[in-house]
Amino acid sequence: MNILVIGGNRYFGKRLIALLRESGHGVTVLNRGSSPAPGGIEQLVADRDDEASLESVLAGRSFDVVVDQVCYTPRQAEIALRVFRTRTRRYVMTSTVEVYEYEDSAAPVAESALDLSAVTVDTALPWEDPEFLDAHYGEGKRQAEAVFAAGAPFAWASVRVAHVLGGSDDFTGRLDHYARRVRAAEPIAVPAVNHPATYVYVDEIAAFLAWAVASEFTGPVNAHSHGPLTTADICAEIEKHVGGRVVFRRVDVGEISPFSFARSYGMDNSRAVSLGYSFGHSAEWLAKAVAETVGASVAETAGEAS
Repeated sequence: MNILVIGGNRYFGKRLIALLRESGHGVTVLNRGSSPAPGGIEQLVADRDDEASLESVLAGRSFDVVVDQVCYTPRQAEIALRVFRTRTRRYVMTSTVEVYEYEDSAAPVAESALDLSAVTVDTALPWEDPEFLDAHYGEGKRQAEAVFAAGAPFAWASVRVAHVLGGSDDFTGRLDHYARRVRAAEPIAVPAVNHPATYVYVDEIAAFLAWAVASEFTGPVNAHSHGPLTTADICAEIEKHVGGRVVFRRVDVGEISPFSFARSYGMDNSRAVSLGYSFGHSAEWLAKAVAETVGASVAETAGEAS
């Protein structure tokens, strides 16, 4: 197939591009040009927020599938609807577990828990403000999904990605946050009631997206490995790797550490399983994920010290 990937030049996006290419697909990457596409991959340079720029760079082009790794707002979704209306037959949007931020449930949340038809879309909000967007990440994704669900002229799917772990190129710094504190036996702030969450290994989510590209399902689908993890599970593995000691400090008010949750962020992946995808279990990859990410951080720190 002829596939366009919007964004996706780092972390699991670059793994997705590699998998698509290895499968024999033609892959084109569209981004702002701040980072080059992998060798041998065609790159189109445009700002996805600039509709005229997109129209210009995509003139005369069409694709079997578009994978949108960087659709964060309803404005971006509306632009995509217009620009790709006649340029693709299938559109796969990378979404997030954070769309369920208002669906607080002790049970794993299924896709149907979020009624996209009831989501209020407000393109007048200051989505162009980085601080506002960061503070409303889940809401931006919710509204973007709602825009596609209400009027997509192509087959549309959203992949609601769980929290991702693993890889020496994890740019988030979240595991490093724990590694530094565990190594020094410094307190780790967690909520008084700390809920588990669902996770996915970096290579597995890339594989899932590649599978979604070749599939025909539409609508939202949850993507995560089996086996929810707690902060304690993750920190225990980090402790094995870096030494030190895990010390939790429970707080009722104030900032808490990443991957610690005052509410449940567990998803139900039954739909993806029923569609034919076979997920792994977090117990199979957690040690590897920690070793990759924390090991890279330790090496970098040692390099800086020398």
